[in-house]
Amino acid sequence: MELQNQVAQAVHVLNHDAQSCNRVSANQWLVQFQQTDAAWEIATSILTSDHHKQYLSDFEVEFFAAQVLKRKIQNEAHCLQLEAKESLVNALLVAAKKFSLGPPQLLTQICLALSTLILHAVDYNKPIEKLFYSLQNLRGQNDGNIAVLEMLRVLPEVVEDECATYNIKSGQRADYGPELLSHTSSVLEFLLQQSNESFDGVIQSHDRTRKILRCLLSWIRAGCFSEMLPGSLLSHPLLNFVFNSVQNLSSFDLAIEVLIELVSRHEVCIRVAFSFTWSMVDFLFTFLQGLPQVLLLKVGFLKDVLLRAFTTRDEKVISGLACLMSEIGQAAPSLITEARPEALVLVDALLSCVSFPSQDWDIADSTLQFWCSLASNIVRMEEEMTENSKHVKDVFSPVFLALLDALLMRSQVDDSTYGETAARDLPDGLAQFRLNLVELLVDICQLLKPAVFLQKIFFGGWLSSNAQIPWKEVETRMSALNVVADVVLQEGQTFDLSMVLHLVTILCDRASYEPKGFMCIVHRSLADVIGSYSKWISSYVTNARPLLLFIAAGMSEPLCSHACATAFRKLCEDSTTVMHNPASLEMLMWIGEGLEKKHLPLEDEEDVIGAATLVLGYLPNTELRNNLLLKLLSPSFESIRKLIDRDHVLSLRQQPAAYTHLVNSSVRGFYRIGTIFGHLVTPLSTCPDIDNSIIAILETFWPMLEKFFQSDLIENSSLSMSACRALSQAIKSSGHHFVPLLPKILDYLSTNFTSFQTHECYIKTACIVIEEFGNKEEYGNLFVSTLERFTHASSVMAINSSYVCDQEPDLVEAYCSFTSVFLCSCSKEVVASCGPLVEVSLQKAAICCTAMHRGAALAAMSYMSCFLEFGVSSLVESVTCNADTSVPLMVVQVISHSGEGIVSNVVYALLGVSAMSRVHKSATILQQLAALCSFSEKTKWKSVLCWDSLHGWLHSAVRSIPGEYLRQGEAESMGPVWIKALADAAFDYVESRRSDGDKTHKHMRGKGGRMLKSLFRHFVDSHRNIGT
Repeated sequence: MELQNQVAQAVHVLNHDAQSCNRVSANQWLVQFQQTDAAWEIATSILTSDHHKQYLSDFEVEFFAAQVLKRKIQNEAHCLQLEAKESLVNALLVAAKKFSLGPPQLLTQICLALSTLILHAVDYNKPIEKLFYSLQNLRGQNDGNIAVLEMLRVLPEVVEDECATYNIKSGQRADYGPELLSHTSSVLEFLLQQSNESFDGVIQSHDRTRKILRCLLSWIRAGCFSEMLPGSLLSHPLLNFVFNSVQNLSSFDLAIEVLIELVSRHEVCIRVAFSFTWSMVDFLFTFLQGLPQVLLLKVGFLKDVLLRAFTTRDEKVISGLACLMSEIGQAAPSLITEARPEALVLVDALLSCVSFPSQDWDIADSTLQFWCSLASNIVRMEEEMTENSKHVKDVFSPVFLALLDALLMRSQVDDSTYGETAARDLPDGLAQFRLNLVELLVDICQLLKPAVFLQKIFFGGWLSSNAQIPWKEVETRMSALNVVADVVLQEGQTFDLSMVLHLVTILCDRASYEPKGFMCIVHRSLADVIGSYSKWISSYVTNARPLLLFIAAGMSEPLCSHACATAFRKLCEDSTTVMHNPASLEMLMWIGEGLEKKHLPLEDEEDVIGAATLVLGYLPNTELRNNLLLKLLSPSFESIRKLIDRDHVLSLRQQPAAYTHLVNSSVRGFYRIGTIFGHLVTPLSTCPDIDNSIIAILETFWPMLEKFFQSDLIENSSLSMSACRALSQAIKSSGHHFVPLLPKILDYLSTNFTSFQTHECYIKTACIVIEEFGNKEEYGNLFVSTLERFTHASSVMAINSSYVCDQEPDLVEAYCSFTSVFLCSCSKEVVASCGPLVEVSLQKAAICCTAMHRGAALAAMSYMSCFLEFGVSSLVESVTCNADTSVPLMVVQVISHSGEGIVSNVVYALLGVSAMSRVHKSATILQQLAALCSFSEKTKWKSVLCWDSLHGWLHSAVRSIPGEYLRQGEAESMGPVWIKALADAAFDYVESRRSDGDKTHKHMRGKGGRMLKSLFRHFVDSHRNIGT
C-alpha cells in the first residue's frame, strides 16, 4: 500500500507541482518504477481498488496505471505465466466495467491494454474467441455494454496495427484478421441491438450513437462488409441507422466518416481486384459496381440535408456532404457518365457546393478531384470514340460551363485583399486552392475545347470602356487563361487576344501608373498571360511600347517582377523584328539601364539582360549594335570603375552603407556583363560580324577586370564569384581573343586562389580556361604550373580525411573537376610530365570518395575513373601502336603507388551511409583498375604493376575492415569471390578496348562488368544496417 501511495503522490507532483525540479524528480522516479516487476501489481491494484482516492485529480493516477500496464504488456507479456495472464485479463475486465462511464481516454487505455494482452497470449489457441467469450460476461452487467463498445472499437485497430511488435509464434499473427472477421455477424448484431435500445438516462443518447458509429467505423476498416452483397447492404438496418445519424448534428461527422470509409473500401477493392482470377473478378466487379449504386440511391436524401444546411449556412454539414458525395462520384465515374437521374442529382448538388460562398475554400476544394475524374473520363470516351460519347458530352458540357463560372467566382480574391493598401499577395488558402485548381481547369479546357473556354473567359461586358472595370474578375480570368496556355497553344488555332492588349493599354494610359496593393496581383496575372501567349501577341503587335511600359512598371514591384521579367524575355524572343522599331529600342534600353534601381533577383535580371542582348545582337547595323550594347552596360562599367578606383573606395569606406551599395552594384554589374557575353553567342549564325561587338565590350571589360584581380577586393567572395563568372562567359563566347592573355589569366586565378582558398570560383574559372585552351601545347608548362599551384595550396593538401572533405565539399568538387578537365583537355605529353602532381590528386580523390557529402564523393570518383580510363587508353596505344612510352610509364608508377589506397577507399565507400548511389562508380573504378593490372601483365612494366598487385591490395583492404562491418567468416570468402568477378570484368574491358579503340567507354557493358556491379549492389544491400 505504501508503494501505491508513493506512485499516486509522484503522479500528482509530476502534473501539479510548481517547482520544475520536483517535476523532473517525480518523472525520473516514475520511469524507474515502470521498469520494476512490482509495477504489474501496483498498476492493477490502482485500477481495481479505491484506496488512493485522496490523491485523485481527474483520474490521472488511473490513467497512468493503465498506460503502465499497456507498455509492460507490449514489452514483457511474453514473460508472464498463464495464471498471471488470466488474472490480469480478469482485472482489466473489472477495470473496464468500473470506468465504463468514466473518462473516455481512460477506458480506451484499459481496452487497448486488454486487447494487446489477449493477442500476446500465445497460450490461447484462438485468442480473439477467448476475448469475445469474456465480453459476453461483461455484457450481462450494468453499463457493461459501454465497455464492450469501446473494446470492440479498439480491437480491430490493435489487430491491424502493422507497427506493433508481437512476441508470438511465427505465423500466428497472420490468422488474426480472418479470426477477427469471423465474429462480424455477432458484432453487427450487437451494434444493431445497441442502436435500438431506448434511452436509459445513464448515458446521453447522442453519446451512445457516437460510440456505436466509432465501433462500426473500426469494423468497416477491418473489412466487415467485404463479403456482403450490395442489396443486403442497402437493406441492412445499420446502414439506415448511419443515414439517420447524418441528420443529427451531434453524430453527423462520424456518420459521414463511416459512409466515406465504405466508399474508400470500395476503391481499394477495385485496385485489388485486378490481382484475382477472372472468375473472382466477375463477382468482385458485380459487387464493386453495386456499392456506389447503393449509395447513389441515397443521394436524394443527402441533397435534402444539404439544402437545409444551405439555408442555415452550416458549413460543417455542407463540407461533410461535399466530401461524401465527391467520394461516391469518384468511386464509380462510369455510373455518373450514364447520366441517370440520381447521378445528375449528385452532380447538381456538388455544383451547388462549389458555388457556396464559404469563408474559406475548403468546401469547393474537396470536390475538385471528383470533377477532374469526371472530366477525364468524358475526354477519354471522346478520344476512344466510345458509344454514347457524344450524348455524354452534350449532357455534361452545360454542367462544366456552369462549373467554370462557379470556379471563377470562388477563386476571386476577397474584399480584404482588394484595395490600394490591402495585403500584397493572395491569402494562403486562396493560393493553395488555385494551385489545386490547375489540373481541373486544364481538364475543363480539353473537354470544352479552347475556343469555348476562351469565349467563356472573355464573356461579359467587363471590358466596355463605358463601364468600371471589375479588376477582381479580370485578375481571376487572366489567372485561369494562363493556366490553360499549353492546351490552347497545342490546339494550333490562333485566337484573338486583343482584349489582353486593351487591358494593358487601359493601365498604361493612367498618369504615372504604378501597380500598388491589389493591382500588383492584377499586373502579375496579366504579365503571366503575356509571357505564356507571347507568340500570338507578337504576331499582331506593331507597336510594343505599351507592352514594354506595362512590363517596366511591374518590374519595380517584388510581387510581379518575376512575371514581368519572364514576359519581357519571351516577348523579345518571339518578336525581335518588332523590337527593332526605334520606339521599342528606346523603351528596351530604358528598361535595361534602369535595372540598377530596381534590384531584381539575379535570375530575373539575367532574363531581362539576356533578352535585351538577344534583340540587340540581331541588329544589322554594327555601329548601332555596339553603341547600344555599351550603353546597356554603362551603369555596370560605371559601378566597377568606381569600385576599382582606390582613392574613391578609400573615402567611401568611411560610409558603410554607400560602400555596401557600390559593392552590390558591382556584383550585379559583373553578372550583367557575363550574361551579355553568354547571349552574344546565339546570333552568330545570322550576324557574321558579332565578333566586332564582343571586341568592343572586351576593350572596356578586360582592363577593369585585370585591375580588379590585382586589388584586395578579391577578398569579397561575392565580387570574386561574379567576376569569375563574367570571365568564364567571355571565354566561352570569344575564347580566341584571350589566347595572348592566357599567362596573365591563369596567374591571376591561381594566385588569387592561393591568397583566398575559400574562393573555389577561381578553380572553376581555371577549369573553363583549360577546357577551352588545353589543346595548345605551347602553353603546356603554364597548365602544369597552374595544376601545381592548386594542388600545393594548403587547403587542398589538408584534404587527408573524409571529414575534411565533408567540411569543404565545394572545394573538393571544384578541384576534382579541374583535374578531370586537365586530363581530358591537355596533351598526353603534358600529363605525363606531371606524374607526381597527378599522384597526389589521385590520392586526395581516393580519400574523398568515402565522404558523406554525395556531390563531393561522386566528383572524386569521376576523376578517379577519368584517370584510369586515361591509363588504360595509354597502355593499349603503347602496345598496339608503338606509341611514346612516357605516358604509360607515368600511369603504371602512379597506380603502383596509389592502388592500395584506391582499392581500400572504394571498398569503404560501399559501406557508407549512401553507398547504393556509389555502386556504379565503384564498380567502374575497380573494373578499370583490374583492366590496368591485367593488361600490364603483358608489358615490360609487369614487375611494377601486375595482377598480384590488385590481389594484394584487395586482400589488405578486406583485412582492414573492422569486424563489426562484416558477418562471421565473410572476410575470408570475400577475397576469392571479388577477385574472380574482377578478373572477368577486366577481361571484358580489355577486349572491348582492343576491338573498339578509344571510341566509347565500354566498362559495365560486358557480362563480367555487369556481374561485378551486381555483386557490389548485393554487398551494399546486405550491409545497410551492419555496424550502425
